[in-house]
Amino acid sequence: MITQREPAAAVEESLHTRVLGIVLAGGKGTRLFPLTRERAKPAVPFGGKYRIIDFVLSNFINSGIYSIYVLTQFRSQSLLQHLSEGWQFGGMLKSHFIINVPAQMRSENEAWYQGTADAIFQNINLIEQSDPHVVAIFGGDHIYRMNIASMIDFHRARHAELTVAANPFPREFAAEFGVIEANEEGRVLAFHEKNPNAPTMPGDPSRVYASMGNYIFSTRTLVDLLKADAKDPNSHHDFGRDILPKLAGNAPVYAYNFETNRIPGEAEDAIPYWRDVGTIDAYYEANMDLNDIAPELNLYNRQWPVRSTSYPDPPAKFAFDEADRRGEALDTIVSGGCILSGGAVRKSVLGRGVRVHTGALVEGCVIMDNCDIGRHAKVRRAILDKNVRIPEGALVGYDLDADRARGWHVTDSGIVVIGREHSTVPLAALFT
Repeated sequence: MITQREPAAAVEESLHTRVLGIVLAGGKGTRLFPLTRERAKPAVPFGGKYRIIDFVLSNFINSGIYSIYVLTQFRSQSLLQHLSEGWQFGGMLKSHFIINVPAQMRSENEAWYQGTADAIFQNINLIEQSDPHVVAIFGGDHIYRMNIASMIDFHRARHAELTVAANPFPREFAAEFGVIEANEEGRVLAFHEKNPNAPTMPGDPSRVYASMGNYIFSTRTLVDLLKADAKDPNSHHDFGRDILPKLAGNAPVYAYNFETNRIPGEAEDAIPYWRDVGTIDAYYEANMDLNDIAPELNLYNRQWPVRSTSYPDPPAKFAFDEADRRGEALDTIVSGGCILSGGAVRKSVLGRGVRVHTGALVEGCVIMDNCDIGRHAKVRRAILDKNVRIPEGALVGYDLDADRARGWHVTDSGIVVIGREHSTVPLAALFT
């Protein structure tokens, strides 16, 4: 039986097992447009003070893994700036680093990354130079907490060549994921890419194992597979479509049940939190999850902190205690530097330095840094990107046809998204 241990101890207890972490952070995030108009998906703000990538990096650090490369590609400037400001080690140990690696076009045809496997192959020199025993390859675009040390324990105990993180999902979602077929011991038999008739979990006909896109590879196996895949002209050079199916049934490949993962500081029966925030609606709902009385994603667990950039923001401030002019926030995340000056906010997430003026009402919104909500304006079920200014008396989210006519993005479920491109537009003219 694999036991759950303190995260850092689980890796450092056996220092002879060297672990290299690689975060794939180069996706375009097209389904999150317009939030990804000027930034990569992992750089999108979340939860008031974080970026999406902060969650996977915190998982690595909290698990005692300190050697990490972050592979970037599209619209990477915002992400690179965030990494340089908030994720630099100050020590002198060569094994402690978080280094961003822009696409270097090291392939023979000097192309951008053609797939997840090609992204690793084009940086195979980093693996060979580090000479780790195992390589942890994780995506940088999901919101979740995971004790990666426990997954490494599982990998080592099974003498696996590859371990894939598997998240149980209702079988009706099989067509949306890569599904892992495994036996009772967790040995992977096959992979099924977005197949509605994929096999269910052993002993549970109501659910399937969905691949989370997080892998622990034994290094020699990974290097050999990448080199062979790079020579295959028929390959898509993708882990899910090419690498994993070749291994299933031919090598010791195991599925690690994410539901068994435990985070220090959380209740033993707590269900591990994982959200794919690949769409505007999913991103919005994940932010709203934070406002529950007992949120599934607990940002206040000091034994498993979510790290990010530290800013010298002053505390949040709530001004005026008068009838019809009371600064208040209910069931809301309020970040540093915010001033609620006579306005009310409910069930929302406010980023840094947001201003809500007298008589304004904000309900069910995600408001990013430095936005300004004018006097008596009303905003509901909306996402405002950084620096957007809502003028006095404006209505957002109350007439969706009018919101579309103003050039704002409106989802089918009625969430209004005002992108940064509107921050310098005289919005008052749009409300005449």
